[in-house]
Amino acid sequence: MKKNIFTIIYMLLLAGFTVYVLLDTFVIPRAITVAYTGNYSNICSETGSDNDSQTDYEESLYSSVPASDGDSENYVTEKASVSPEITIQTYREYDTTIYVADITIDSPDMLKTAFANDTYGKNIKDETSAIAESVGAILAINGDFYGSRETGYCIRNGVLYRSAPDIDAEDLMIYTDGSFEIIKESEISAEQLLENGAWQVLSFGPALIEDGEIAVSEDDEVGKAMASNPRTAICYVGENHYLFIVSDGRTDESEGLSLYELACFAKSLGAETVYNLDGGGSSTMYYNGEVINTPVSGKRSNGERSVSDIVYIGY
Repeated sequence: MKKNIFTIIYMLLLAGFTVYVLLDTFVIPRAITVAYTGNYSNICSETGSDNDSQTDYEESLYSSVPASDGDSENYVTEKASVSPEITIQTYREYDTTIYVADITIDSPDMLKTAFANDTYGKNIKDETSAIAESVGAILAINGDFYGSRETGYCIRNGVLYRSAPDIDAEDLMIYTDGSFEIIKESEISAEQLLENGAWQVLSFGPALIEDGEIAVSEDDEVGKAMASNPRTAICYVGENHYLFIVSDGRTDESEGLSLYELACFAKSLGAETVYNLDGGGSSTMYYNGEVINTPVSGKRSNGERSVSDIVYIGY
């Protein structure tokens, strides 16, 4: 009888511990630090770089003007002599609706990232649109969902938050001059990346295009994901010229894209470096107060999934 009681107690404790681990991993929010609220000019001065071209963007005015171009819908941001210049166009490829934001900015400090609730931590989440609105973003896409993992470099707006490497990770490094480079965490430390001028480091992947050449095959996929998915990608075209790409998927209207299809599509737009961000139900594009695509979360159709971070264009 005693033996049975001890066995029952042991099983209950084991079950309770297992439930706690699962909740701690996927549900329980754990704030670690409030995000750094300084700007790019502060980082430059701390590292000895110049930023004489910094403009007082906050006093600039902009307006959004929708326009029509055949079957595509375009949104153009008009600025009074300052950037950003943003055009969002809708494409139909691979039986999928794809949204492309073509972005030109005057200064690379306008390419920013933000955490949900302005807090770095675990399971700290909010919808892409809510995070975007909280930081005054003009344009935003979901980021790498750093908060769902314990490892993987995390450098945001010039600040190192996580240096624990994922030895299999292929990251996107965005320099303070706005240029892109694909790096492997197994080959360099996060601290060295920061010393080398990292402004943002995103850890999801894989790289889709490097030096203008497609870097994935038709068989490549993220983990155990389906072959066709909603996708989010960030692209470098040239100096201060970027593309944000978000595709719909998993619906009757949009099948979704494979990594290879996304790479081919981005290459057709002239992208030199393309990096895959978190996709599936996370894939969301926000512009000027509106969600542009049709997100499909795991909980409900046509709804945004809460994520831990965004990449955005703002002042």
